[in-house]
Amino acid sequence: MFKNEIKRLNEEIKDLREKLFEKECLLRELQSQGNVEENVYCNKLKSEEIARYSRQTIMNEVGVSGQLAIKDSKVLIVGMGGLGCPAALYLVSAGVGEITIVDYDEVELSNLHRQILHSEYDLMIPKVQSAYEKLARINSNTKIIPLQLHITSHSINDLILHNKYSVVIDGSDNVATRYLLNDACILNDIPLVSGSALQMEGQLTVYNYKTGPCYRCIFPVPPPPRAVKSCGDGGVLGPVPGVIGILQALEALKIIVNSSGVLYGRLLLFDGSSGTFRNIKLRPRNVKCEICGDTPSIKKLIDYEEFCGAAAHDKVTNIDILSEEQNINVKDFSKLVGPSFILDVRANLEYEMCKIPRTLNIPLSELENTMGIIKFRNLWEQRLCNTDKNVYVVCRRGNDSQRAISLLMDKVADMELNFFNVQGGLHAFSHNVDSNFPVY
Repeated sequence: MFKNEIKRLNEEIKDLREKLFEKECLLRELQSQGNVEENVYCNKLKSEEIARYSRQTIMNEVGVSGQLAIKDSKVLIVGMGGLGCPAALYLVSAGVGEITIVDYDEVELSNLHRQILHSEYDLMIPKVQSAYEKLARINSNTKIIPLQLHITSHSINDLILHNKYSVVIDGSDNVATRYLLNDACILNDIPLVSGSALQMEGQLTVYNYKTGPCYRCIFPVPPPPRAVKSCGDGGVLGPVPGVIGILQALEALKIIVNSSGVLYGRLLLFDGSSGTFRNIKLRPRNVKCEICGDTPSIKKLIDYEEFCGAAAHDKVTNIDILSEEQNINVKDFSKLVGPSFILDVRANLEYEMCKIPRTLNIPLSELENTMGIIKFRNLWEQRLCNTDKNVYVVCRRGNDSQRAISLLMDKVADMELNFFNVQGGLHAFSHNVDSNFPVY
């Protein structure tokens, strides 16, 4: 009964929201039609624009010519997450003429602490739709184009060929997309404002600008996939991507108005834990770079997922390295009775956040060394049931548990144990057994 009432109210709110947005769009259209008369006091900007942007237009670094450049500019923002949201917010407010926002994903509860354009009422709707609704209310002078799509070699080519972007902002969170955007910008001579944030640290630089290097000049070879942590794995404190996203908007505006202080050839490092910024000089453009060098070998976009050995998104890619007999689905797992030996291989902090009762915790990282194996042997010796040889291994999503089983089968083969992987991990447990178990 309670859930049905919540569902009904959510549907009503959704309908009212759509109607409100339609009315707001109609209002903006009527206002724009009624504001087309020539401004006798300034033939370059409307009176409303002069008032709106006055605080930046009166700056020597901007001026009327700079504000006109901002008005005539087009910006592509890839990713409406922790970086893209604040970047878009400030670029719309500054009066950028046209902004294309691209993201394939939908709003999730875990996004809300850092992705400031989304709210509780946007859950499960496309991020570009949520962002568009907020941004359109801020500045009717800016044309906003929301595109819910996955950026690939084909889709980025199609976008760039049909739009002469002044700047591209990389708000993505995976290596494959970084290489893709870098190469697309090089091939089309567009500056790329690149930012990243993880835990308490952020980075920012501008690639393909004047004499500066590109992303490939600095990182000619992609890192091993497991060496790259995402926010979903490593965590991030909300204001950190906020700081970097705002700085990305700042660099984009500096490029548009042709400022002399654009951050190219340098990398800005932000340490949120100490509140410090450092500026380090990057290596110069590599004349032998495969994409921007004097004799480039890359003349068109390639398959970047194959090149990086990783997917062009931050979603978890499920692995399958065990035999079918070594897996147990979460519903059967939930029916286990008696003192079963259940090993949770998540990090200690995650185990502290939430856990299934009667589980034991040894992180995968500990099992990879001798002390972790000794700890496992000791826990097994202390078990309550002396006849059961079964060990059930669980983790967040069902991947690390498989890795742990592969490792344990080798390291404790002498114990002759039967290992079972809980398929889908705690996420599957929450979705299929008990929705009260928190998904994070």
